[in-house]
Amino acid sequence: MKNKLLLALMLVFASATFAQNVQLHYDLGEGRNFFTSTVEMFKPDKYGSTFFFVDMDYSSDSRNVNNGVSLAYWEIARAFKWKENQKIMPRVEFNSGLMKLDEPLKYVAIENCWLAGIEHTWASADFSKIFTLQGNYKYIQDKENASFQITGVWTIQLLKGKVTFTGFADFWKEGMDWTGDGNADTDFRFLTEPQLWFNVNSNLAVGSEVEISSNFVGDKFFVSPTVACKWTF
Repeated sequence: MKNKLLLALMLVFASATFAQNVQLHYDLGEGRNFFTSTVEMFKPDKYGSTFFFVDMDYSSDSRNVNNGVSLAYWEIARAFKWKENQKIMPRVEFNSGLMKLDEPLKYVAIENCWLAGIEHTWASADFSKIFTLQGNYKYIQDKENASFQITGVWTIQLLKGKVTFTGFADFWKEGMDWTGDGNADTDFRFLTEPQLWFNVNSNLAVGSEVEISSNFVGDKFFVSPTVACKWTF
């Protein structure tokens, strides 16, 4: 699970010093049926903002892993500014992870990725609607020396803040050999994860996420919903 959702809250939390949440999702997708935990942190300062998240999948039956963490993935990003109300900000990002396979004690790396680019944020006057667009050069270690990634992140507050619709969409270049014949079966991948939350109070929210992807989970179009809860500190 790849979550960048708090990036879009940058303007909302511009006067705050710290924002963090933890999420627990139960994946209802075909062959999935496992829990995923997410820890997110967003911290703005006068020079920009820092964001990171860590995802962990637990005991995926699809990989015949009966105990423990079957996948770990994290991202960290920094946006830079040098004046107030700066519209376009340079940014850098790093991603990496590890996946456990069927065989005992066998793991496969999720390649290290370095990204550098710019981002621009639009917001309504009351900050109830926010959209951030990112354009990045992407280097995937030992795989893609000159790739790119385009990311959109949004947050929409509904019913006076009782319901939040948020999410991200990624489109990037990465050759994938799904058949194992040494040739790339696809050159591009797409992933979006819209979330809908009912905010019980300022800390607790319950809701759902839907992972929609193409060439991300195998060479196919894939949809996987979750049921989830979130605690914001």
